[in-house]
Amino acid sequence: MANSFGSLYVGASGLQSASHGLNTTANNLTNVNTEGYVREQVVYEDRTYRKIGNAAISTQYAGLGVQVGTIVHNRDIFLDKAYRQENGRYSFYSASSEAVQEVYTHLQEVDGVAFKEAIRDFEVAFEEFAKEPSDTVKQNLVLQKASLFLARGKAVQQGFEDYQTIINSKIKEDLNRINEIGKKIVDYNKRIQAIEAAGVEKAMDLRDKRDLLLDELSGLVKISYNEDHTGVVHVEIESVEFIDDINYYPVGTLEDKRTKYVTPYWPQLSEIVSEEDESLNTYYKMFDTTNVAADKNTDIGEIKALLLARGEGWSTYLDFFDEEGAPLTSDAYKTGIANSIMMNSESELDTLFHQLATNINDIYSPLTTLDSAYLGMSDLSYSYLDKDGNTVTVTGADIPQNLRILDKVHCSVGSDGELPPRELFIRVGCDRYKEAKLTYVDSENVSHEETIYLFNEENPEDLGQCYTLKSTFINEELIKQESYIPHLKYGDNKGAVDYDLGIRLSAIWNEQEFHLNPSDTTPCGYNGFYVKWIGEMANTGNVYKTTERSLEGTREEIEFSRQGVIGVSSDEELTTMIKYQSAYNAASRYINVVNEMIEHLITSLGHQ
Repeated sequence: MANSFGSLYVGASGLQSASHGLNTTANNLTNVNTEGYVREQVVYEDRTYRKIGNAAISTQYAGLGVQVGTIVHNRDIFLDKAYRQENGRYSFYSASSEAVQEVYTHLQEVDGVAFKEAIRDFEVAFEEFAKEPSDTVKQNLVLQKASLFLARGKAVQQGFEDYQTIINSKIKEDLNRINEIGKKIVDYNKRIQAIEAAGVEKAMDLRDKRDLLLDELSGLVKISYNEDHTGVVHVEIESVEFIDDINYYPVGTLEDKRTKYVTPYWPQLSEIVSEEDESLNTYYKMFDTTNVAADKNTDIGEIKALLLARGEGWSTYLDFFDEEGAPLTSDAYKTGIANSIMMNSESELDTLFHQLATNINDIYSPLTTLDSAYLGMSDLSYSYLDKDGNTVTVTGADIPQNLRILDKVHCSVGSDGELPPRELFIRVGCDRYKEAKLTYVDSENVSHEETIYLFNEENPEDLGQCYTLKSTFINEELIKQESYIPHLKYGDNKGAVDYDLGIRLSAIWNEQEFHLNPSDTTPCGYNGFYVKWIGEMANTGNVYKTTERSLEGTREEIEFSRQGVIGVSSDEELTTMIKYQSAYNAASRYINVVNEMIEHLITSLGHQ
């Protein structure tokens, strides 16, 4: 009789075990399309055996069936780590590739017209001008094409800056998302710890949601993480602690007052002395963007790629020079501005415009040095009015070396015959010249006084005094009266048409003296600039795109393997459900048989 009742325990355990299996399988099927859900499996173990007697050889035990040992949360930590590593690297190259494509798009097409056509049209205008410089139609054509070239150059530059603003907004969103993820993971850590503290059950759904957040975080930044014995996940971002036992450390953003660009930093590692004067503070930046390379495993995370692509601000041709005004070395360039797709593109575009604008202006209104123009003269001094209207006199040793002035001997003038000749491109911050009175003594000891025109040199500290796309416009006096464009000789044969001027302007387009950037060793002309620029963008974009596709394939392959472990297959789960249903039915029939046996025994004893 005792054995019969023990058999009921065995049957009941079968019912309970099959019921748990059915419930778990049903839960898997219910969440087959739930993002981040991880398949659960029931693992069974023996119930406690009971001693029923001693035999000659060994003690006799009777089993009481099976019970649920645990419900396995099917994850492969090695596949998880591999996926998150490749996901971060893929996100880095995907963001970089998108930035290159944006530059390429702006260069290829601006308001329906390829930018290269603006360059070509400008060149054709000067070819026509060279044929007959005095023809007002040709003069007007130069002005029209110059205005169109400048407008399209400004449009491309504005497009670059607008995209930088878009990147900056995306960086802000990503940083806010990181803080949200940190807050949620800490919340899940606490809830998981509370549920699992008794050792009775596992917080499966909460773990799934936490793992999904780790997947998302891995695409934004380079992370490392580990789970302690209490179920709490600790996370580091770029080797800095982000989530500890009970807290997360939110990322701070430092915003530039001029550009509004944000730089992420760690507040807990920074020293904030003054909220008003940021120069007094020491900020621990979140990312090191000066040392990004695949072999150093630092090319990971979307945010780092966006920071590199955006750069630190707006760029001009001046960014290809160091603080002393010397051209950047190739090494300094490659470790600096070259890493920013947008800033580098802006500098290359502005370099093209700057050299073209200064070349054209220097032909229309040529320059020489004071020493060259007045070689052999003595007692040189000059005076001019400063911006406050005060007279400034410069004499002897105080005269700057290589002081540039208007070259009256080789210059041309417009139809009004006035000096100084008008330049085509003017700076918003200053005129081309400032008038001065020069006094000197010639070789025959005769004193002279005449008017000279001092060239206002470009001032890197004031972009308004530099020939940049932002600060340069077409001379309005020429727009009002196109015949004021220099085209007539001033010195010998004064008033004659200066055909040599037209030839020089037409020739600059084919001069091989232009370098795209500091690392460009092969000079080209303006005609070759566009081809070289597009080629550089295409090569860079191809590298990023190829790497992105390769990493996408690797990531998908790992994800496929990972889904083989954590994914829910409806066909497999339905097969498992049939198995558990059959087991449940078998256990039910087993209990019925045992019940009939016990009932028969009791009935038989009653009759006796």
